[in-house]
Amino acid sequence: MKEMSVEERFELVKRNTQEIVTEEELRKLLREKKNPVVYWGTAPTGKPSVAYFLPMLKLSDFSRAGFKVKVLLADLHGALDGTPWVDLDHRYDYYKEAITQLLKASGADLKKIEFVRGSEFQLKPEYSYDVLKMASMNSIGECKKAASEVVKMGENPALGGLIYPIMQALDEQYLGVDVQFGGVDQRKIFMFARENLPRVGYDARIEIMNPMIQGLVGKKMSSSDPKSKIDLTDDEKTIIEKVNKSYFLEGDSDCGIMEFLNYVIMTIKQDNKEKLLVERPVKFGGNVEYSNYLEIEKDVVEKKLHPMDLKNAIANELIRLLSKVDKKKLNELAKKAYK
Repeated sequence: MKEMSVEERFELVKRNTQEIVTEEELRKLLREKKNPVVYWGTAPTGKPSVAYFLPMLKLSDFSRAGFKVKVLLADLHGALDGTPWVDLDHRYDYYKEAITQLLKASGADLKKIEFVRGSEFQLKPEYSYDVLKMASMNSIGECKKAASEVVKMGENPALGGLIYPIMQALDEQYLGVDVQFGGVDQRKIFMFARENLPRVGYDARIEIMNPMIQGLVGKKMSSSDPKSKIDLTDDEKTIIEKVNKSYFLEGDSDCGIMEFLNYVIMTIKQDNKEKLLVERPVKFGGNVEYSNYLEIEKDVVEKKLHPMDLKNAIANELIRLLSKVDKKKLNELAKKAYK
């Protein structure tokens, strides 16, 4: 296989992202470094949903574009965001297994991905020193604003939630990365990092964000609302029921089920040079195949494709995708992690 050009690597990194801060810096990095380092982090809180397939596919893209990929399982961040301290080890085990299985199901090369546990470096004296240093340079209001989209906040937020963005900023330095990748819901923390790392003597990093997939019943898929998401361990009957009940108005492509189709199912299909089969009775036009998402969206908007027919196809694809997940193993780990 011939080596990708800088532009080909750039386009692969850029696909299915919402924002890159900045594209010029990314192009420069790709010109100067054959194997830059990117990290994606997650705090072990609620159970990951199928929405995690989007960042997993992006990690695979990074890997194919020559990046060294680090997955940060930020256990201490989980505690700062409400995970009971006594459950941290079990939540870590669950997340590591779930992320590993998601990466496998996404077709990622696990040999090119390194897992890092946050507490392995975040408890070191030099890291703690930098946390205090950055804390002395920021107000409560600035930290609250940075964390507001990610950390559970109330009128009187816990101090741990305000420390969260400081630690996430410093993770970029201590993981030795060129790029941090995450959902656009983390944008305020990413901008906080770009502003504050130079203040403590470190370089600002490139920040790359993927869009957030809407939930099945509106907003993003949420680990705290079982109706809004499809869990990795849901059985076939549950998957079909959740997909069938999901929000999807005829002629309207703006919904979570269509976003999942775009960013996950059709991305996998196109990479594997496969088509999406939508099965329909002959009286409703018969079976139809699609090569890309835009063809599907066009037929949905023009009401040539009924939501129920497409829902059936999406449910079948989800069942096929989740058949690659060892649900028995995840359920066993969940018994300890989510008592």
